[in-house]
Amino acid sequence: MSTIRTRVAIVGAGPAGLLLSHLLAASGIDSIVIDKRSREEIESTIRAGILEQETVRVLTESGASDRVNTVGSRHDGIELRFDGQGHRIDFPSLTGRAVWLYPQHEVLKDLIAARLAAGQDIRFETSAVRAEAVDSDRPVVTATSLDGEELRIEAEFVVGADGSRSVVREAVTGASREGGFFREYPFAWFGILCEAPPSAHELIYSNSPDGFALISQRSPTVQRMYFQCDPDADPNALSDAQIWDTLQARVPGTTLAEGPIFQRDVLRFRSFVAHELRRGRAALVGDAAHTVPPTGAKGMNLAVADVVLLERALRALLLDDDERLIDGYAERALKRIWKAQHFSWWMTSMLHVTAEASDFDRLRQLGELRSVVESVAGQTYLAEAYTGWLHEA
Repeated sequence: MSTIRTRVAIVGAGPAGLLLSHLLAASGIDSIVIDKRSREEIESTIRAGILEQETVRVLTESGASDRVNTVGSRHDGIELRFDGQGHRIDFPSLTGRAVWLYPQHEVLKDLIAARLAAGQDIRFETSAVRAEAVDSDRPVVTATSLDGEELRIEAEFVVGADGSRSVVREAVTGASREGGFFREYPFAWFGILCEAPPSAHELIYSNSPDGFALISQRSPTVQRMYFQCDPDADPNALSDAQIWDTLQARVPGTTLAEGPIFQRDVLRFRSFVAHELRRGRAALVGDAAHTVPPTGAKGMNLAVADVVLLERALRALLLDDDERLIDGYAERALKRIWKAQHFSWWMTSMLHVTAEASDFDRLRQLGELRSVVESVAGQTYLAEAYTGWLHEA
C-alpha cells in the first residue's frame, strides 16, 4: 500500500469535487481528487444542463469555464403547457435573472481541463473503499486503483463528492445504508437523445391526461426529451415511432421536430437528504448529500451552492484555524437544500399524473396550474426558485 498526504482528500470527480479543488487551489490549499470512473466516462455521460445564474457566475468568475457563455445558451423563460395551451414564465421580468442551457458533461470537460492544466492531482479509475478517523485531525481515505494497487490518502479534511452511492457518507452519517430522509416516486422518465433541430426556443413542461413530458435541448442539432413512464419500463420495448407518438400526444398544440433517436434510457428519481452533512473532519456535498427529482433543475446547482459554502469554511479552518464556518456548514447548506427539495417536489407533483389519481385530483391539479400562470405572485415564485436563490454573501 502506498501512502500520500494532502490537505483535502476529495472523493468524486463530478462537478462538486472538481469545482471544490479549483476554488481551494485559488486559496493555496492543495487537494487530491479520486474517482472510480475513467476520464472518458466522466466527460461523455450526458446529463441535465440547466444552470442557475449564480452557478454561471461562480464558474466564470473563478476561471473554471469560459465556454458556458460562448457555447451555452441563455434562456429567459420556460413554458408550462396544460389543457392544450402554453403559458410562458418570463424570468427576467419577474426576477431579473435567467438560466443557461449548458450540459453537465460540458461543465466537467471545462473543470477537468482547467484542473489538469494547473497540475491538479486527479486519480481516475481509483475507487474509494472507506473513509476513516474523521473525528481526528488526520482523517484517512483508503482506495484501490484499477490494477488493484491499494492507496492510503492521509489528509486534514475529507470531502464526499462521490454521488448518490457515496462511500464517504457512511463515515459522516454512521449509517451503513441510506442514512437519510427520502421519498420514492411512483414514476420515472423515459428519456431520449435525438438528431433534430429544437422543437421550441425554451423548455416545455407539459402536463397532459396521459402524463408528463419535458421538451428540452442539448444543442442546435441534438435534442433531449422525456416522458413520464413506469419505473420498471424497458427502454428498448418501444419503437421509435411509438416514442414519437407518445411524446407528441403529451404536448398537444406543439409540433415536435422528429429525428433519429440514438440514445434512450429510463431515469428513476427520488428525493433524499442525508441525516448529517458533516462530522469532524469530513463533509458531504452534491449528490452524496442530497438528490432531487430533475423536474426542478436543481441537482448540479445545489452541488455548486454546497461547494461555495464548504470552500469558504475550509479556507477559514485550514488557513486561519477558525472552526466557526465549518461548524455551521450543515445548517447553512440545509436551508437551501430543503427549499430546493420543496420546489422540486412541488414541480413534480404539479406536473405528473399518478395511477391512483381521481377526477378530483386531476381537476385540483389543473386548478393549481392555473393559480400559477394566472397570478404574478405565482409566476414569480416559480421563476425565483427555478432561476435559483442568491448565494450567501
